[in-house]
Amino acid sequence: MKVSKQKFNKTVVIDIVGLSQSIISEFTPFLKNYLNNRNVTKIEPMLPGVTTSVQSTYLTGKWPSEHGIVGNGWYDRTDAEVKFWKQSNHLVSGEKIWEKAKKLNSEFTCAKMFWWYNMYSTADYSVTPRPQYHADGVKAPDCYSNPPGLRDELQKKFGPFPLFSFWGPNANIKSTKWIKDSTIYVDKKYNPTLTLVYLPHLDYGLQKYGSDIPRLKQDLLDLDLVLKELIEYYEHSQTKVILLSEYGIENVNTPVHINRILRENNFLQVRKERWYELFDPGASDAFSVSDHQISHIYCKNSEILNRVKRIAKQIPGVCLVLDKTEQKKYHLNHERSGDLVLVAEEGHWFTYYYWLDNQFAPDYARLVDIHRKPGYDPSELFLDPSKKLVKLKVLWTVLKKKLGFRYLMDVIPLDAGIVKGSHGGLPVNSDFYPIFSAEVPLPKKKISAIKVYDFIWEQMTSKI
Repeated sequence: MKVSKQKFNKTVVIDIVGLSQSIISEFTPFLKNYLNNRNVTKIEPMLPGVTTSVQSTYLTGKWPSEHGIVGNGWYDRTDAEVKFWKQSNHLVSGEKIWEKAKKLNSEFTCAKMFWWYNMYSTADYSVTPRPQYHADGVKAPDCYSNPPGLRDELQKKFGPFPLFSFWGPNANIKSTKWIKDSTIYVDKKYNPTLTLVYLPHLDYGLQKYGSDIPRLKQDLLDLDLVLKELIEYYEHSQTKVILLSEYGIENVNTPVHINRILRENNFLQVRKERWYELFDPGASDAFSVSDHQISHIYCKNSEILNRVKRIAKQIPGVCLVLDKTEQKKYHLNHERSGDLVLVAEEGHWFTYYYWLDNQFAPDYARLVDIHRKPGYDPSELFLDPSKKLVKLKVLWTVLKKKLGFRYLMDVIPLDAGIVKGSHGGLPVNSDFYPIFSAEVPLPKKKISAIKVYDFIWEQMTSKI
C-alpha cells in the first residue's frame, strides 16, 4: 500500500526582534492594523530570553536543558575560553522542525535567512553574516550562504551585506532591508516550503533608548514599511504568515558589574599585557559570562561555589541565584550553563566588565569585537560621547582603511550607564512579553516558549 506524503502549507516565520505590545503605536500603522485582524497571543518569557536560546527553543520544541543553547555565549571548560556568537548548527541538540517535516515529505524545503546557528545546518537554503577577517586585521563585510553561490548572487544584486549596519554604532535599517530583499529573492528562486527570516532593526534603538516611543519614531516607521512590503509579498504568493519575537526589551538604568565584584573578592584573575589587563578564565576561581540580564557564573569547585552563592545573594540588582538543582525549575540545567545562574531585577542588567580602572581596560573594550569580549556588550551601539570630534575620528579611520593603512576603530564608550534597554530576564509587566501571531486559533492569554514549535507545525499542516 502506498503511503501518502504529509501535505504542508507554504509558510514564512518572520522574527521581529524586540517586538512586544510596549512598542506597537501610531508609528507602526501597518503592523498595528495587521495584528488587530490576526490571531495574536503572548509568549511566556523563558530563561534566558536571548536570541540564540529562544530561537533554538522555537525550532526544536525543547528547552535549553535539552538543546544546550544556554545563552549567546558560555564557558568552554576544555579550552578554558569564553565562546560567544558561534555559528555552527551542530551546537544545537535535537531535531529541528524542518528535519521532522522532511521525514514526512521529502519534497519539503526550508530557507533559513539570518536565524542563528545557520552554518552547516540541514536547511536547504541559508544566509548569515560572516565577515572576512584579513591577516592585516581588516574586518570586511560579507555573508555566508548555502548553496555557496547564493552569496555571490545576492551581493551582486543588492551590494555587499551591510555588516556595519547590522551591528555597531552605525546599526540602522539598511541591514534589515538587505535581509528583506534577499529573502524575497530566495523565495522567488527556490520557492521553499518554510522560510525563517530574522529582522533585527528594533533591537538597536530599544537597547540604546529603552521604550521611549517618540525617540524611536523613525525606527518604528522604517521597520513598519519593511514589514508591509515583506508581508504583502508573501500574502500575494499564498503563503501562511507567522509573526513572532524572541523577547521584549525592558527599560533599564542600572548596570551590575558582576566580574568586578568577583575580582574584588579575589575570585577572578587577570594577566597584564602591555598597558592593559586581560581576563584569565582558566586561572580564575569564579567569573561571570554576562549576557544581558543573565549571568552564568563558573566556579572552580563546590567550596568556591558556596562562597560565591552567598555573595551573589547580597548583590543589589540580582533577583534570582540558581544553582544547578534550582536551574531545573527554569529548564536551564545543562553542562554548558554556569554553576550559578543570576537573573537581574527589573531595571538592571549585567556587564562583562572586570577591570577596576578604565586605564587598564583591554584594547578590545573600546572596539566592536563581539567574539573576543567575554560577555555581551550593548555599549557597542554607541560612539563614545567623551571623545572630542568622535565622528571625525570615525571618518578619518575609514579613510585610512580605504587607503590600506592599519587602523583601530576604538570609539566605543566604557560607560555602561548609557544603555537604556535590556532583556533576558523575567519581565514583570506582560507588555514586554514577546508576541506570536498566526492564522490558526491561539490561546488568548499566553503560550509557553516550547509551544511555539507546535503552533508553527500546526500552521504548516492546517487546512485553515
